Amino acid sequence: MLEKIRESIDRIKLLSRKKEIKIISHFDTDGITSAAIFSKALARMGIKFSLEIVKGLDENYLKQLDESKVLIFLDLASGSLDYLKTKNTKMFVFDHHEIIQEIPENVFIINPTLEKFEKLSSSAICYLFAREISRENIDLSNLAVTGMIGDLHDKHIGRIFGEILREGETIVKKGFLIYPSTRPLDKTLEYSLNPYIPGVSGNREGALNLLREAGIKSENGRFKALYELSDDEMKKIVTGVLLRNNGEIDEESLIGNIFLIKMFNKLEDARELSALINSCSRMDKPEIALGFCLGNKASREIAEKIYINYKQSLALAMKNVSQIDKIEGKDYLILNAKDRIKDTIIGTVASIMSHSPVYDNGLVIVALAYNQDKIKVSARVVGREGRNVREVLHKAIVPVGGEVGGHSNAAGGVISKDKEEEFISELRKIL
Repeated sequence: MLEKIRESIDRIKLLSRKKEIKIISHFDTDGITSAAIFSKALARMGIKFSLEIVKGLDENYLKQLDESKVLIFLDLASGSLDYLKTKNTKMFVFDHHEIIQEIPENVFIINPTLEKFEKLSSSAICYLFAREISRENIDLSNLAVTGMIGDLHDKHIGRIFGEILREGETIVKKGFLIYPSTRPLDKTLEYSLNPYIPGVSGNREGALNLLREAGIKSENGRFKALYELSDDEMKKIVTGVLLRNNGEIDEESLIGNIFLIKMFNKLEDARELSALINSCSRMDKPEIALGFCLGNKASREIAEKIYINYKQSLALAMKNVSQIDKIEGKDYLILNAKDRIKDTIIGTVASIMSHSPVYDNGLVIVALAYNQDKIKVSARVVGREGRNVREVLHKAIVPVGGEVGGHSNAAGGVISKDKEEEFISELRKIL
């Protein structure tokens, strides 16, 4: 794959002398960090380009693409190859999603799933691209780490990811998977939604009670941050959480790697940064997320405010979940939120539901939300093991003329609103 990356650099250099470059990247954390890394790398090479952040690629968007430019797709397009082959221009795809279509001759694709390479996010692939251009670009490694964490690669630290962690001087510590691990623990516990802690989440007195039970006291009016706890203190906190969940959540799911990176000259939790970046896009402000990743201080201030609003919107969306009728069958649940949950949040809602101890492992959760004349579809598997939800969505969406992409345990798609009933009927048959 590294040889193909080097070849892509040579091709892009050559093509940039004749045609303009346009980068099109996905609007989630992995896509935003990919765009930041790639644009920095091209700028340092002196290559001019334009950049667009998109929710996804539908047929109408692809038909209108400017063929006078070289098109570079980041963190998307692996599921749109049949449309790309009709375009009369050279294109590059830096992506990690599964490919089931034939690769057109005019598309140069870098995807670890083709090379039987270790699992990597698009941000990591873009970082390898930047690093091959110049070692000067290793300062972008923190963005690659954030993108990897945002795309849930934290449990699979292979050789390449390990290199990126070292180059970013990332501190990796085993601990309780609650973020931010760099803020006072009383606040972190009180505002925790994932995991949800009964009697603690949303309850300041409950958070303080848990800390008292664990024997953790404030010093000069401030509690320790999670990453500052001793192993014994960490174990006591986890025990307290387990007791409050009445055995409905296992210890293994609460423990994992905490990743601490430098951002704006401050030690930050990569999970928190990922959530902040993601929140900007989900609240229709991807340009603020991009500015944040590029080190813009004004963007940082705006992003922090957006993040607070996003968490409030997400809390309201989760409250709505309990009030929305669900279609339930053997090993599946369909949540049709219609216009009661934003289409940009529905994927996060599905993810939170899939991590809830309320649902059995292997359950397929499919959530739908309106977006004007379209419907956003998100699918997840509880416990991350079970049916391949990308294949499920592919079988249900393609017959009704929509778009689909993703992974075996997390996938998404877009269909026309007038196909709603037909899609749900087809989906139920398949499930």
